[in-house]
Order: sequence, then C-alpha cells, then structure tokens
Amino acid sequence: MHTPTHPDIRPVLPGDLPALKAVIKSNDLFPPALLDEMTADYFAKSNDTDHWMSYLAGQPVAVAYFAPERMTSGTYNLYLIAVDVQYQGTGIGARLLTYIEQFLRHRGGRILIVETSGLPAFERTRAFYLKCGYTQEARIREFYAPGEDKIVFWKSLLALD
Repeated sequence: MHTPTHPDIRPVLPGDLPALKAVIKSNDLFPPALLDEMTADYFAKSNDTDHWMSYLAGQPVAVAYFAPERMTSGTYNLYLIAVDVQYQGTGIGARLLTYIEQFLRHRGGRILIVETSGLPAFERTRAFYLKCGYTQEARIREFYAPGEDKIVFWKSLLALD
C-alpha cells in the first residue's frame, strides 16, 4: 500500500514548534510550553509509533497528535487536533482528519477513537466529529471533573475509500 500524500500536510518538524504553540494558545487547550515536553520523544525518535502532523498555510496552522492504543490490534487514539482560530471553519481540520484516517488505514489501522468534553463549550467540537462521520460511542459521567463528562467518538477505518 502507498502512503497518502497531501501538499499541505506533513510530519511536525522541530522548527514548527513556535507556530504550533500559537495554535495551541489560540485554542486555549493547555499551556503552550507543554508542547516541548509532549514532542520530545517524537523528535528524539525514541518512539516511532506516535505521530505528529501539521497543516501548512505558509506556516503550520494546525496540529494533530495520534498514537496506537496499547494492548489493541489496529486501534488508534487521536489525542489532539487543533486549528488556529483564524483558520477554523475553512475545512483544514476536516482535511487533516481525513489525511490521518487514510494514513492509519495504510498502516493497518482499523479504528480511530477520539475523546472530548461534554461541556456546552465543546458542542462545536462534538458537531465536528459527527460531521466527519464519527459515532458517539460512549459518555463517561463526571470523568474530567464534577459535572464534566468525557464523550468518546469512534470511526472504522476499514470502510474508507
């Protein structure tokens, strides 16, 4: 099988970190400085199963991080996908997600799961996953904090074209 390509999507490079920290900050996901620690093993090549991808519009404007689920066969978890707020609604997130799905399918991936918060502030995020063909598979009540459920979405990678 050949690896899918997209002219604007590539693996994250160390020089991308300043732009990707701006993406993280624009979404208020977590302190941007944590990105250094989160990508350290990836850049050191000590972990060849985790993947970091960026979407370029001159410079990186979106980032995704995904890895196999331990003790499973062909199941992957999308831990992070973020598009700079200036580019949200332009289709970049959907293109990046579609690329990741194809990328994983070509590597024997069967399932991609993603989790997010059940808070009203994450309604747009949940709608995004539904629009991209994901099924809400589970709700774990009070997971993140009192009153904040975890919502798990699921998609088969086997049915992709």
